[in-house]
Amino acid sequence: MGQIRMRSFDTMSPPRKRDGHSVRLGNPDRAVVPRDKIEAYLLSPLHSVGRYKAAFFSALGYTQAEWPRLESDLRQLVAEDAQPSGTTEYGTKYEIRGSITGPSGRGAVIVTAWIVRNGEDFPRFITAYPEAGR
Repeated sequence: MGQIRMRSFDTMSPPRKRDGHSVRLGNPDRAVVPRDKIEAYLLSPLHSVGRYKAAFFSALGYTQAEWPRLESDLRQLVAEDAQPSGTTEYGTKYEIRGSITGPSGRGAVIVTAWIVRNGEDFPRFITAYPEAGR
């Protein structure tokens, strides 16, 4: 089992505290949201896990062909309050809950997961899914 390393804040700007539990992630303008994570996972009706998420996002009007729209909407959420959700050997994970309105005009509350890797000062997108009970 790998050793868990804590982020060092000596060489990077830390997340900014908003209240007792939430933070604002640093450098949201530099967030990494990989195209294949959106196009081939979240919006793929053929992906073994992603197909369930694809059905949800499809109902909001997002399509694989127009994946940049979902990318843009996810990037807007990364500037919102984040809740720390754990630390791994790779970095600190965060969840951000927020509302999106898809191309169909329908809206939904989603949870997005992000990681700030050890030694980095910007978030990387992990996944998104509908908030339970909504």
